[in-house]
Amino acid sequence: MAGTGDATTAFARALVDEWARAGVTEAVIAPGSRSTPLVLAVAADPRIAVHVFLDERSAAAYALGIGKVSGRPAILACTSGTAAALFLPAVLEAFYSRVPLLVCTADRPPELQGVGAGQTIDQVGLYGKAVRGEFYPLPPEDLPGAPEQWRDMAAQAFLAATGSPAGPVHLNLAFREPLVPTGAPVVPALGRPDGAPWRSAGPMPPADYLASVARMAESDLNKAVLVLGPGANVSPRVAAQFCAVTGAVFLADPLSNGRGVEAISTYDALLRSDEFASRVQPSGVIQVGAPLTSKVANAWLARAAGEGAPVWLIDPAGIWADPSQIATERVAANGEEFLTAVIDKISPMLRDKSRAKEWSETWSQAESGARKVIDQTCSEWSDPFEGRIARDVVAALPAATTFFVASSMPVRDVDSFSAPRPDVRMLGNRGVNGIDGFVSTVLGGAQVADGPVVALLGDLCFLHDSNGLIGASTRGINATLVVVDNDGGGIFSFLPPAQALPASDFETLFSTPTGVDIVDLCAVHGIAAERVTEAAELTDTLGRAVATPGVSVIVVRVDRTTNVARHQAVWEAVAAVTKV
Repeated sequence: MAGTGDATTAFARALVDEWARAGVTEAVIAPGSRSTPLVLAVAADPRIAVHVFLDERSAAAYALGIGKVSGRPAILACTSGTAAALFLPAVLEAFYSRVPLLVCTADRPPELQGVGAGQTIDQVGLYGKAVRGEFYPLPPEDLPGAPEQWRDMAAQAFLAATGSPAGPVHLNLAFREPLVPTGAPVVPALGRPDGAPWRSAGPMPPADYLASVARMAESDLNKAVLVLGPGANVSPRVAAQFCAVTGAVFLADPLSNGRGVEAISTYDALLRSDEFASRVQPSGVIQVGAPLTSKVANAWLARAAGEGAPVWLIDPAGIWADPSQIATERVAANGEEFLTAVIDKISPMLRDKSRAKEWSETWSQAESGARKVIDQTCSEWSDPFEGRIARDVVAALPAATTFFVASSMPVRDVDSFSAPRPDVRMLGNRGVNGIDGFVSTVLGGAQVADGPVVALLGDLCFLHDSNGLIGASTRGINATLVVVDNDGGGIFSFLPPAQALPASDFETLFSTPTGVDIVDLCAVHGIAAERVTEAAELTDTLGRAVATPGVSVIVVRVDRTTNVARHQAVWEAVAAVTKV
């Protein structure tokens, strides 16, 4: 039989307390009525910082940024109906990029479902398969054993969000009115007496990958390539040591955070030369993390696999991150641990020193020549173009910066043009490669980052999430956004429609120019913004912006047509210097 205590307040407080015990420190709220019990519980807990957003899309992306930088899930809460649906893009990105997130959608109780009640939709399974766990508790009641069930659900949700792989967990919380404390005694819902979480989980036991280690250690790796893709989480030191022992070389995507000075960083430009690409076909491929950003490099790896080169795919959760379908062996293991195990086991007798030296020197000489040509060619033009902007921004970042790179052209230009910066952490929304919510993701990351936060993005990406600027100047965060403004979707100028369509149709259907003055838009939101018109001005402008507290925007205007021609000029110059 149900008691008369205030179960709704107790339920919400129990969830929040349980998550705070587990280490959650941030909550992102989109205001609404039905979510009142949870919002009041969050606001009353001094361990939780609360961030309120008008737009649910921006709220969700902000929580995503918190999770990306901190590795801890934020509580993300909204009311029922379409508000919950607006979380979907960020939920998808969190799922595919393995970012922890506690998604709390308020809902009407069962008696108001399917009867035309306002702001009510079927929220069961709202996010489809893009969650690590789902919880649909009935409205809280004062029943025997209920408080223990509430605690257990909160603990399970946290463990699911932070497991392997990490990701979003959906809690659909149905509340009956009254939605504010009733004045009745709050149902006791005490946690563990020592302040510990209701449940905890130790580290996952090491995967049984010793057989794979042995096979790799016995393989001919003298002309192999180690490929560090986004999310590889392999240090440059271990990657370089692996190559020194095996005779391999390694290509590192900037979002792998493994691009040290020993890495091959100019592979995108180098492999655009058919002559060079055919000369350096690898004998084997070891891929850690997601596929490289470079389409050219991925095609080159696929050709090697087609010619019989074995391809190992290393992923801690055993996920097939292999869109080219070239992997011959998948290994469920932490990349750094696996490579270290191979280093410890490999026999020096398997290494052909002369062959390995020739392989390494071919790549290192090409890297050195390509880097010199890229820098020289970029510096020939006084007006900005997108490749030089990416190069100069990365070079100017202070040590220990968290650098967010947007999808579309920015991440490709950072990959193609920037020199290694192992002292900078690079992040991007590459789970589903969208541009939506990027501004809020950056600002959410800045909320919890140590050190400077800088982002590189295009104008459409910036405008797509301009609602993320609402209140940004009052949040006490520091971030600098460098916006490449080509008045449209510059990436489409590199794709077949640019040549296949009349110019007017191409502009209307693909480039989609907006004509928006981004500096004026920033002024509306009280955000400091500055225009850069000369390439040489960017470095100093960025330095001043990073040193100034608050959120600031640097707008660099470029021409799309000129940009394509200059990319092509750089690629041709690199191809010329690599010819034998």
